[in-house]
Amino acid sequence: MALTVARTMALPGMRMRLLAGRSGTWRAVRWAHVSELADPVPWLSGGELVMTIGLGLPAEPDGRRAYVERLAAAGCAALAFALHEAMEEVPDDLLDAADACGLPVLEVLTSFISVTEAVARWHADERVRGERRVVAAQEAMARAALAHGTAGILRTLAEHAAGEALLLGPHGEHKHAVPARERPWHARAAEAAAASGGGRSAGVLDDGIEAVQVHSLGFSGAATGWLAVRTASPLDWHVRMLTSHAACLLAIELLGLRVGRSRMHAQRGALLAAVLDGRLPAARLGELCSVAAAPYEVVVARPGVSLEAAVEALEEVTEAGDEETALVCVRPEGTVFVLPENTGLPGDQAGGRPGGQAGGRPGEPAGGRLGEQVRGRLGVRLCARLGVAGGGCRAAGLEEVPAAVRHAAALVARGGGDGYAHVDDMEPQALLRDAFVPEAARRFSTAVLRPLREHEARHGGDLVGTLRAYLEAGDNAETAARRLGVHRNTLRRRLAAAERVSGGPLTDPGHRLRLWLALSLPDLVPPGSSRAANGDPVRLDRRARDADAEGRHP
Repeated sequence: MALTVARTMALPGMRMRLLAGRSGTWRAVRWAHVSELADPVPWLSGGELVMTIGLGLPAEPDGRRAYVERLAAAGCAALAFALHEAMEEVPDDLLDAADACGLPVLEVLTSFISVTEAVARWHADERVRGERRVVAAQEAMARAALAHGTAGILRTLAEHAAGEALLLGPHGEHKHAVPARERPWHARAAEAAAASGGGRSAGVLDDGIEAVQVHSLGFSGAATGWLAVRTASPLDWHVRMLTSHAACLLAIELLGLRVGRSRMHAQRGALLAAVLDGRLPAARLGELCSVAAAPYEVVVARPGVSLEAAVEALEEVTEAGDEETALVCVRPEGTVFVLPENTGLPGDQAGGRPGGQAGGRPGEPAGGRLGEQVRGRLGVRLCARLGVAGGGCRAAGLEEVPAAVRHAAALVARGGGDGYAHVDDMEPQALLRDAFVPEAARRFSTAVLRPLREHEARHGGDLVGTLRAYLEAGDNAETAARRLGVHRNTLRRRLAAAERVSGGPLTDPGHRLRLWLALSLPDLVPPGSSRAANGDPVRLDRRARDADAEGRHP
């Protein structure tokens, strides 16, 4: 609350009479000062109640009018005269000039020292009242923090500052506001936060009508967020104190939330790692923790990203609620993210289409649709925020996540750029996936490898793994034996058993091709496809079975 001229006249013990300038009685009185100079303006700083007996008052009307105009222009609060000392009355030309300038002119019947003491006492008492208000507001914010967290702190701050409050992320992104609706000053605060370059600072944007204080959050290092408060101009000292206190509470709150999120993601990431290592069935993952509904965008960021950095980036680029259902874990091949699909920027043209694709026919070359595909993928923004390269692959369900991780990691290991690459954007992979009906491909692999797996179950020995190692080594038995950690004679016995059980020699090109396809389809064909090249997979499977029954090719 400001001490206006009107309030000063009503202070206890004051005897004052308004002579002119009634329109300016709203002016704030910062100090009461005696001056008998002909031009006191150089010695004033604004907000003074200038008291005089008129010794320095110019003798000419033009000089008196200029005297009043200079005081008004300098921000003087009021001009007060003690009459019957050097002058008997205030000249009419001075009063007319005061009315024109809106500068209150008073007659003081109280001693000048009493006026000065009364003004000083009011400001001292107001300072004590302000400190008490600050303490009460600080206690209220602390209680609100315990009861309602971030929202409670902002709501209490806005109430006690008689203004509005806004919480921004580290880069100026909107997080929470009181009131909740978008306000014009939000953009100014976000620009000020973004212009800081991530460093910790505090500043005030004051246009003379409203004041916006922007305060960084955090105790060391880069800012973890920004607090902005809007009040009427000028900004009161107690609002500065409340904003600083609220910034500390919010920093503690955000630090606690960050630690909690890191622990939560560490626990969820351990379950994801167990699935990727084959120690936990994928179906159990959805039972043990909350996971978003399929399909998923599986992202592998280049190795070197810590869990803390991954969680922070995830929070910044995901929509509200998506972070809690995402999965993150740090692996040797890179940092793995399992994200809900199509959580790109609002308004993306890719919304609602598998893989973030904005259009195109099944089987259309991926390279021709690259720009539209990329826009809908969260991995693009995630890798950009982390500043590392990454690979992505679509998974139609949790059971496809391990295969999607392998394909995404292969893109990262291949290099070829600093950005984000998705399997669907690589034309050969996209065309190959479109050429297969996923369920039919799985049945083919199962059928070809069934005799080998049944033999393993009855007699032991890793026939499937031996075949894979041998074919991947280019028929080099020595290399395959070293990779498997067995003697070359053991390898040859297993290969002979595999030829006998599978029904053909490895020298037969057709038989060899069937085995190689059955072993390699999970790696060659990216997961995530729920369609076939020319129609619905279920119908195509049914046509294929009907054609087989009739002895013809579909």
